[in-house]
Amino acid sequence: MSVVSELKSRIAAGELASDQSQLDAAKQLDELLLLLSSRSIEFRNFRLRPTFMKGLYLWGGVGRGKSMLMDWFFDMAVVREKKRVHFHSFMLLVHSRINHWRKFGKGDPIKPVAEEIARESKLLCFDEFHVTDITDAMILSRLFEVLWRKDIVVVATSNRAPEELYKNGLNRSLFLPFIPMMHAHLKIYEFGGDTDHRLRQLQAAPVYYSPLGSKSEAAIDEAWQRLTGAARGHETILRIQGRNLVISQTAAGTARTTFNYLCARALGAADYLKLSHAFQTLILENVPKLGAHNRNEAKRFVTLIDTLYETKTKLIISAEVEPHDLYNKGDGAFEFERTSSRLMEMRSAEYLSQRRVLTEGQG
Repeated sequence: MSVVSELKSRIAAGELASDQSQLDAAKQLDELLLLLSSRSIEFRNFRLRPTFMKGLYLWGGVGRGKSMLMDWFFDMAVVREKKRVHFHSFMLLVHSRINHWRKFGKGDPIKPVAEEIARESKLLCFDEFHVTDITDAMILSRLFEVLWRKDIVVVATSNRAPEELYKNGLNRSLFLPFIPMMHAHLKIYEFGGDTDHRLRQLQAAPVYYSPLGSKSEAAIDEAWQRLTGAARGHETILRIQGRNLVISQTAAGTARTTFNYLCARALGAADYLKLSHAFQTLILENVPKLGAHNRNEAKRFVTLIDTLYETKTKLIISAEVEPHDLYNKGDGAFEFERTSSRLMEMRSAEYLSQRRVLTEGQG
């Protein structure tokens, strides 16, 4: 099995549209699969130091299929110690280990932390590689210098070219040495064209399913399959004001979770904003009928929808009733009318085709 054969199989089945940029990227990933397989055999049989191998940096507009292809590559890679992670979650792990080292160790923590990561994973696949935090920008060169010296192979997806990363960021001069390092250790592949395959998949079927039941569950499962290329999904950790928000099922720029998880807990606008910046699409399941009996949950739901709407994040939802019936009686019903209207608009082709609105520096 290869990434190219998987892609061609999906195209033949009518699940995906043919795209030369995807095919070319798949060929690059297959070349790396072969090199990884050869390295594994050489290292196992002769215990030689692995030969230098460039990883891949896949970048281009949203919905181009970057994450889907990388997920297939990751599953096919004949590497025992491998890790596939959202880049934001990876950097949270790095900072956590740095803080732990500073408490219990001596000297500069970057090198020992990087060496620890290198012992755990010989292949690192990063989704959504973007840099917005100065604390990340300041350590990337030193961190990856060690990882690449340890012959760790890196594959990453991003919406930005290397030269555009951390653009206009504070003290960007501290980050700039990382860019030539990327070019030295990664093949840079740009997805040409502007076809948004995610948009095509979103427009191919409804995005609001009601009532709840086996049919809506099956429809949500099918939507996940379409948007992620049938990816298994992985956990992503988002750090917000010292707290972690763990999304257990994510892939290809899509997060899947439930109403109870996002709205029945003490979450707020900062959490929802972080979520909307991390993912292009949110699949939200099992939204109940709302009213005075669950007013707090309803308020959080309003905040969530407002945030998704303002950032133009796409929403696929399963709910007990249609938007105009979600909260149509009792105290708070009048205030909910705007949310009902926005839910209706978020189903439209016009909304789905809009470009996302993110803060400066978001990838």
